Amino acid sequence: MKQLTRITFNPEVMGGKPCIRGMRVTVGTVVGLMASGRTIPEILKAYPYLEEADIYEALSYAETKAGDRNTFDNLLSKPFQYLNPLEPVALDEWEVLQ
Repeated sequence: MKQLTRITFNPEVMGGKPCIRGMRVTVGTVVGLMASGRTIPEILKAYPYLEEADIYEALSYAETKAGDRNTFDNLLSKPFQYLNPLEPVALDEWEVLQ
């Protein structure tokens, strides 16, 4: 398995959830956005400090955890726990959830 260097864990950042490069963007946020129909360019526009490689690594990390349903469910950030992933959310609506 490829070593994931962009995913970090710090109990003082987002409660220890897996984050991207120590920022307050969780893997669950990226997974939730993708599940709700957002594209990589849309995510990068909403989070200009992220890089495309960050998104791919977040998805790779989530894929490794997908077999463990409890771990995978915990990846999702609270704004996405109540969204239907089959109904895309406009970025301006999503920003209100943050």
